[in-house]
Amino acid sequence: MAAMAHISELFQYRELVRNLVARDLRVRYRNSVLGFVWCLLNPLLMMVVFTIVFTILMRSNIPNFPVFILVGILAWNLHVASVTGGAGSIVGNAGLVMKVYFPRELIPLSVVLSNTINFVLALIALFGIIIVFRVQLSASIFFLPVILAVQVIFAAGLAFFFSALTVFFRDVGIIMDTVMLAWFFLTPIFYRIEDLFPAYARLMYIVNPMASIISAYRDVLYHGGMPGLDFLSRTAVTSLAVFAFGYFFFRRCVKHFGEEL
Repeated sequence: MAAMAHISELFQYRELVRNLVARDLRVRYRNSVLGFVWCLLNPLLMMVVFTIVFTILMRSNIPNFPVFILVGILAWNLHVASVTGGAGSIVGNAGLVMKVYFPRELIPLSVVLSNTINFVLALIALFGIIIVFRVQLSASIFFLPVILAVQVIFAAGLAFFFSALTVFFRDVGIIMDTVMLAWFFLTPIFYRIEDLFPAYARLMYIVNPMASIISAYRDVLYHGGMPGLDFLSRTAVTSLAVFAFGYFFFRRCVKHFGEEL
């Protein structure tokens, strides 16, 4: 009954979620000449840089490399922006937390949702590149919302956990930069795990959910095939477990936020 009452309360504050998401999007592109166009241009510019480095300078043999790298970049950008932005969300909104009552978990959740909107908008650039390189898509494209949902649940769980932890240990935000950099290089964004670690590829997919998520995106957006349902199912279970842990950790800590902020 308590869980249902809390879910009902969250639903009652849905308008606040919309306002928080809209505010985050406005702040992100404030005083920017191109505004939301940057959510298209930024991944495209990164794609160009990686393509030059890995196809001209380092001679990568991955076909249609711009599509390959852009899929990875977009998925990673959603992940890192959601987790790092979520980590500092409670501290960054201390004034709001101290003055107004509302379910505090809506703050990190709004950060994840605003970055999800950016991801969806950036897909316009991705589909443009897919058309340019004549990558064939199939009916498996309908798995895209499922993969996105798995990633959003995973990111939200981490955002809940780190946003609460940052309230008590402000060094978390600094450490996160190093952690995310290491995680970036351990995730197959600009390479294939099978090329570098053929003997440990399956293990690396298991211990790194982002590797499985990016692989699933590539299955439907790059290879034009079905995602590995065993990998996707396992990653979905992992995402739900991370979400549950992060959410309950957040709920245990929330009553102490006033003392620490």
